[in-house]
Amino acid sequence: MKAVRFALLGAATAALLIGTTACSSGSSGSEPAESTGAAEKTDIAIGFNPGPYKEMFDGGILPILESEGYSVEEQDFTDGIVTNVAVSEGEIDANIIQHPVYMDFVNAQEGLSNVALVQVPTPRMALFGGKSTSLDDVKQGATVTVPNAPSNLYRGLLILRDAGLIDFDDVDDPNTADLSIITDNPHDLQITAIENAQQVPALQDVDYATIQGNFIIAGGLDYDDALAVEDQPIEFSNVVTVRDSDVDSDWAQAIKKAYESPEFIDYVTSDPQYDGYNLPEWFN
Repeated sequence: MKAVRFALLGAATAALLIGTTACSSGSSGSEPAESTGAAEKTDIAIGFNPGPYKEMFDGGILPILESEGYSVEEQDFTDGIVTNVAVSEGEIDANIIQHPVYMDFVNAQEGLSNVALVQVPTPRMALFGGKSTSLDDVKQGATVTVPNAPSNLYRGLLILRDAGLIDFDDVDDPNTADLSIITDNPHDLQITAIENAQQVPALQDVDYATIQGNFIIAGGLDYDDALAVEDQPIEFSNVVTVRDSDVDSDWAQAIKKAYESPEFIDYVTSDPQYDGYNLPEWFN
């Protein structure tokens, strides 16, 4: 496999490494309100996208926070950009939906200053068969879907390259990736980038799909049926995201401490449904 080169991922990734460790259009443009009374704040609002992160939070994190006097309101979102804008504007306090590469992309696009608070266990992206069930005899012109968010599209292409199906030029910033970087496509794969939430429903209509981990779980797919699973770089492991002005608040640090606690580590490692997840370094 060719070495994958990543540029510095900006302040968000730096905050992640120091502190621990997708999507349609949305809009912003207003400055976030100043954080006030952060030390006394006990009511926390957290946003989630479809997938395992809400269940993991409810089972392993919420009991810890409640025991410390925090009350949590959960809100469901389907759009990654909207969820990030909601954090920036104070509609919610945090989200648990994304990896730092995507967060940096949204920050730059929308003029936000969200940061990574702590890495969370993350299911890996994988290649699944739809109309075709094997990679042994890939037909010419086979149809393949990949996520349409550039950083996740890049991950999908990495899986296809590792499987020997395509080749492409590495990019310094995964947020700039598109299908034009492909340099060799011996099977003439018809690769289409689509909304990641639509990949599982569309699987029956295509030969293959590289699907993001949370949608694999939410869509009821089984990793045992995957034709290939990514070797997930740490940059693509999901994080709790907060506003930069909130990262040192008592409630944010309580969330971070809960994820790093022995109780949560035991919760994850003792449940077989989390087998194969990319785990934070502090789990070891």
